[in-house]
Amino acid sequence: MMLFGALLSVLLTSLDSVRAQYPVSVQAQYPDPGACSGECFTHDPAVIKRADGKYFRFSTLDLIGISTADNLAGPWTRSGSVIQGASVIDIAGKDVLWAPDVVYIRGNYYCFYSVSVSSSHNSAIGYAISTTLESGSWSDQGAVVTSNSNSPYNAIDSNIVNGTGDNEWYIQWGSYWNNIYQSRASLDGKYVFRSGNEHQIAYEPSGNHKMEGAFIWKRDTTWYLFLSKGICCTYDPATDPIDQVYHITVCKSSNPAGPYVDKNGVACTNGGGTTVLASHGNIYAPGGQGVFHDDAHGDVLYYHYLDKSVGVNYNQSKFGWNVLKWVDGWPTV
Repeated sequence: MMLFGALLSVLLTSLDSVRAQYPVSVQAQYPDPGACSGECFTHDPAVIKRADGKYFRFSTLDLIGISTADNLAGPWTRSGSVIQGASVIDIAGKDVLWAPDVVYIRGNYYCFYSVSVSSSHNSAIGYAISTTLESGSWSDQGAVVTSNSNSPYNAIDSNIVNGTGDNEWYIQWGSYWNNIYQSRASLDGKYVFRSGNEHQIAYEPSGNHKMEGAFIWKRDTTWYLFLSKGICCTYDPATDPIDQVYHITVCKSSNPAGPYVDKNGVACTNGGGTTVLASHGNIYAPGGQGVFHDDAHGDVLYYHYLDKSVGVNYNQSKFGWNVLKWVDGWPTV
């Protein structure tokens, strides 16, 4: 018994030493991203799995770059772009497109994309359609949402979600300014139209309103609004407050049009948002997220992140993913 007590004392002393080195506030709260091999650069990814089991990943830049793999962990291979040459939307940024969102609806894949330049309010959300997802198969259809200096929102970072019926759709978008807006959307064959009920669904009232990248995931009779909050996309880990860089939050609602609230009941239109994933260890500034259901893994949260052991420049953004679990009606990685 005395020997056991001595061993326990040594163990506790060693544990206290570890805790002193790694205070609770900086100990890893989250799992590291799932594995990625091959072409792992991405920013604001969109991931979808075709019926034949092939994964497609779409990314900001290069006219919405496409990478494919037979496994979510890779190896990923670059296979081309959605748009060839430039978007038909004739504004600045038409040849360097942002923030894709890809969804399959009634036989067609729709790829929504953003046209803008950094810090500009003169922006647009366009879309292209395909029946196969492959590079070279996409038909550019032009703009769905536009913004200018008189708009309360910035028309970037779009996402579309199904409502309560087969023909009920909602499109959401926005960044900084007055943050996230939503309207009804109508789909008629290959055509997408905004169809009214435009309203704000999320807003960060403090600072310069660092919130963007809305993505709504429907699960049973609840809609989950995932957001990227914080500083993006130029970083200095030596001076950036760690809790103020990009991280992923969520609010939920029983109505696709809101109101959305976080786990503490705080309205998403008043800065609410329960953190799902944030910086930890060398994993830095995760964001640009989305969710899809994978028959191999279940519900998957995907995103981009930076690895501080490699660097935090924009072109060092990596593809990250984690399986989502649902605990008491809330997602956790």
